[in-house]
Amino acid sequence: MAKQEKLSLLGISAFCESMASMLGAGIDTGEAVSLLKQKGKENGPLNQGIEVIREKVEEGSSLKDAMEESGMFPQYVLDMVKTGESTGKSEDVFSRLADYYGRQHTLSEKIKTTIIYPLAMILLIIIVLFLMLKMVLPAFSNVYETLTGSLSESSYSYISYAYLFCRVALILMSVLVLVIAIAYLLYRSGYRKQILKLVKKIPGCKDILENLALYRFTSAFEVFMSSGYLQDEAASKAKKMCGDDEVEARIGKLEDEMMQGHGFAYSANESELYEPIYARMLIPAEKSGNTESALKRLSGLLSDSVMSKADSLLSSLESVLSGVLMVTVAIALLSVMLPLIGIMNSIG
Repeated sequence: MAKQEKLSLLGISAFCESMASMLGAGIDTGEAVSLLKQKGKENGPLNQGIEVIREKVEEGSSLKDAMEESGMFPQYVLDMVKTGESTGKSEDVFSRLADYYGRQHTLSEKIKTTIIYPLAMILLIIIVLFLMLKMVLPAFSNVYETLTGSLSESSYSYISYAYLFCRVALILMSVLVLVIAIAYLLYRSGYRKQILKLVKKIPGCKDILENLALYRFTSAFEVFMSSGYLQDEAASKAKKMCGDDEVEARIGKLEDEMMQGHGFAYSANESELYEPIYARMLIPAEKSGNTESALKRLSGLLSDSVMSKADSLLSSLESVLSGVLMVTVAIALLSVMLPLIGIMNSIG
């Protein structure tokens, strides 16, 4: 059977949350998987994938192997499910995976909003500029040209300036949209790291991307730790989740410190992986044996930080673009009103 498309972040979260609930209620794995099928959608991709999992489990395959056969899950989920099966912590692992992918979905939607909303504003500005050039300004120009007997050259020249401003602004906005489109295509074509390096140069984006990478690492590290991995193993596996070269370099320093026999908290502080206020909260937690709860708390703080910084950036972009739109409309209105004032003065 052909493998299905991978589930979305929200789909993975829902699947894992449902599995955690049913396993916690004492339902065996095969029956739990069967209960996830959607009624009336027997031929849907999700139901087909779930049927593959059910069949493989009933044939004696491990849940990890069955999920891998369905083709719906990323490798990280499969690794964690395998760990949960081997340590007898499947319910806990599914619960943590549900929380992890739920937060990932929320952050992903926030990042999309931060990108899409300004892009929509730019497209609106382009539409306004286009209408100004093709409809508004020509209409007034035609009217004024019929009245040029009393219209001074200096007064009429305001419309020429408006034409120039609108053309220049339209070209700049169109180039900006083209650059964004090219960057998106390159991002989707395998140049993800190169594009992210360029995006980091935009004011406000660097902190968002680094905190997002730290969140991914910290959340994955916490899940691996709770599943029974040693700290150095968990750090090595979680490192693959962050997706940021600079953060990966700091994690490399963290691993070097841990190889010298230091704990995660001390190593995180020495390698400057987190901001000092975050790193220091781990040290007393590790000494008291509450590292996992501290990591979970830290993941929440990093997630909140990403959301807050994204909101701040979005607010700034909204203000700038709204200002551009208002200035564009104001200049166009002035350009058509000033000649009218000149005509009225000449008549009066």
